[in-house]
Amino acid sequence: MNIPVLYEDSWLIIVDKPSGLLTIPTPKRESRTLTSILDDDALEKGASYRVHPCHRLDRETSGVIMYAKGKSMQQKMMHLFHEKKVKKTYLAFVRGHLEHAEGQISKPIEGAPAVTQYRLLEKRNGYSVVEVIPVTGRTNQIRIHFGVLGHPILGETRFAFRRDFILRAKRLCLHAQSVEFPHPITKQPVFIQAPLPQDLTAFLESH
Repeated sequence: MNIPVLYEDSWLIIVDKPSGLLTIPTPKRESRTLTSILDDDALEKGASYRVHPCHRLDRETSGVIMYAKGKSMQQKMMHLFHEKKVKKTYLAFVRGHLEHAEGQISKPIEGAPAVTQYRLLEKRNGYSVVEVIPVTGRTNQIRIHFGVLGHPILGETRFAFRRDFILRAKRLCLHAQSVEFPHPITKQPVFIQAPLPQDLTAFLESH
């Protein structure tokens, strides 16, 4: 399957999504998505379930993504998200140096409240390495909020102009690093982490 499985039990499968792969089809109806790959793999193993994403990652974003085995489990996980019992942490490389070592961005997205917390990990030459926690889960929230802050994510092409970047990245430098939640069935705490992918590691080494 070539998709690293970070965690799996009878109810959930959590994998490390590579950059460049869609979670689910867009209106263009792409046939190869992460969901279709996982469903095909389950079929090959003779499993009776189909996978249902509990959240989404942009095509270019890599890292931790969680699937439920069946619709009922997906609803249980969505309930945890709704109650804000799921903590997701991202790593982002953003343009320039942030004014504050930590902070919170509160700006509505399409009329809905949106809150992103961040903490500066390291100042590099022309960019910053930032730990990001989205308190709310709006579409493209992290990308939009750092654009608003004046520090768009390196490699951004949708919410910033490419000409505005001195540093060029081959893809969006955003990685879903970890997820933490109480398991809805076992009630045990679950913490899953995905290593920084090779392309982002190489970027750090060369910049």
